[in-house]
Amino acid sequence: MLLSGGLDSSTCLAIARAQRWRCHAISFDYGQRHRHELVAAAAVAGAIGVAQHLVVEIDLRSIGGSALTDTIDVPKDRDEQQIGGGVPVTYVPARNTIFLSFALAWAEVLRCRDIFIGVNALDYSGYPDCRPEYIAAFEQLAAHATADGGRWRIHAPLMELNKAQIIARGLELGVDYGATHSCYDPGPDGRPCGGCDACLLRAKGFAEAGARDPLRRRFR
Repeated sequence: MLLSGGLDSSTCLAIARAQRWRCHAISFDYGQRHRHELVAAAAVAGAIGVAQHLVVEIDLRSIGGSALTDTIDVPKDRDEQQIGGGVPVTYVPARNTIFLSFALAWAEVLRCRDIFIGVNALDYSGYPDCRPEYIAAFEQLAAHATADGGRWRIHAPLMELNKAQIIARGLELGVDYGATHSCYDPGPDGRPCGGCDACLLRAKGFAEAGARDPLRRRFR
């Protein structure tokens, strides 16, 4: 289970647990702008329940090329058309491929063939590695890249859900969204900036779901 501590991956974990999967969560300290998401990932893993939570260190700042791993400003206050209009500077080059590769390696060690990832192709910021074609291609790669071959399944249960539907499903399953973190450019205390794409999509999702974001109560 790829677990970033964000809204989507936390909901994905809750769905997997509701389906009675025994989950091993993997998070990444990859040189991102802040560590608040790692704190959130640990909190979510503890609250929902995992067999093990592994944090892998990777230095993607040495590659750069993203507002999350380089000295590039995070875009703020973009409208929906701008958010969905192309690949933004918050895209981290090959990030999901790198993360899934580590998850694949750990899955081999654990002798399991199922990997969960919380990507979706509706309310997202134009990232190319969040689409159904990408997930299908990685499944094919996994079959050719592992020691004993065979069929692998990359589960993406949020793929066809918009943010409001994701939130509604998570609330049904008792996800504490107050423990999650979405912001690309938070304050030192983790306070969401309110203007980055992730914050705007999160706010839109809660509004359309008719729910109040409990994270807002933490930073009144």
